[in-house]
Amino acid sequence: MTDLINLQGKLEYENLAKNIMKRLEWLGSLAKDPEGGITRLLYSQQWTDTQQALKRWMETEGLEVKFDEVGNLSGILKGVNQTETVLTGSHIDTVKNGGLFDGQFGIVAGILALIYLKDHYGTPERNLEVVSLAEEEGSRFPYCFWGSKNIAGCAYKKDVENLTDSNGVIFSEAMGEAGFSYRDETKSPRQDLKVFVEIHVEQGNVLETEKKSVGIVKCIVGQRRFTIEVKGQANHAGTTPMAYRKDAVYAASQMIHETLNMAKQYGDPLVATVGRIDISPNTANVVPGKAAFTLDLRHIDKNTMSHFTERFIENINHISREHGVETVIEKWLDTDPVQMDPEITELIEKKCKEKNLSYKVMHSGAGHDAQIFAPSIPAAMLFVPSEKGISHNPGEYTAPADLAEGVQALISTLYELAYK
Repeated sequence: MTDLINLQGKLEYENLAKNIMKRLEWLGSLAKDPEGGITRLLYSQQWTDTQQALKRWMETEGLEVKFDEVGNLSGILKGVNQTETVLTGSHIDTVKNGGLFDGQFGIVAGILALIYLKDHYGTPERNLEVVSLAEEEGSRFPYCFWGSKNIAGCAYKKDVENLTDSNGVIFSEAMGEAGFSYRDETKSPRQDLKVFVEIHVEQGNVLETEKKSVGIVKCIVGQRRFTIEVKGQANHAGTTPMAYRKDAVYAASQMIHETLNMAKQYGDPLVATVGRIDISPNTANVVPGKAAFTLDLRHIDKNTMSHFTERFIENINHISREHGVETVIEKWLDTDPVQMDPEITELIEKKCKEKNLSYKVMHSGAGHDAQIFAPSIPAAMLFVPSEKGISHNPGEYTAPADLAEGVQALISTLYELAYK
């Protein structure tokens, strides 16, 4: 394997970087938003156009191409043993006014990896498959991971059929108009999948700050999200003395301040975010009678997350009693941390060392499709840097040289998994 995927030759390396950018810009042009960035929502015309364009590209490259029932698009390089499949890829949908790299980089990387391996090493021992997953973001309908959950067999018609988008379009109608339908839930999930490897932009600034080109993800954080509603008493701002008030904002602000301070005390990798605050009646000369805020809590350890949850709830209830207000805490998201497969993670690290790639073993602070596959098959993730940590934004950017380093790591990993 002395000549395997070195890509050390300057010309070949530069060509790879240019090819990645060319393909990303091409895909982005199919969903360009007049308001900026790209918008490719599930089952929209832009989504359909992009999936069909990817289909034509993969067919041109000699891959066997197919859609599944819900619109996940696969390009397959058949192996000697066709009962086992090594899967890579990512999601094709975007947030509104998203960037050029989130999701679609993983698809472009996977296609280029399969092309390289086919051209240089021929038929693999196991099938190699790249998938353009139908949806991950939840940007059009209030449901995330529709693509990967269907492959994993944990998405159900009853959960989505009556969901509507911001224009009142029903999920089932949008799916039908795009030419797709629900999977047959009486059938078992695919049994041929042996491993899933996803490459993605980091969406944070760790790699850039530490000047690393590749991130090897060991864990995807667990998340809990809460809405805390504080009910006081609205009253006149001029005639109600401070001591007689039941000021919902005063109470909420103390809750927010002490909760975020507590998170700082716990230290990395725990993060807590208050991302939304609503006030009623939201008038300059009225003591607020109601305040509601969200809390997003993330950590790589379930026990630590549970301990923090117990502490912040206890403290919020204490503050509520002090201020004479009523507080309702609703938990509306609860996902456990997901470990990536340690053997594949170790393999990726070994390949990065062999190729002299600059890498860091790290956790992911955002959710990804790999976490959906991980409970049923070995899963792993690679990151490439995000400039200034910007993501879900037209300003999203990763240097072409870093993209090429990531693809090099992906190619080497897929070779070991599919050809050995």
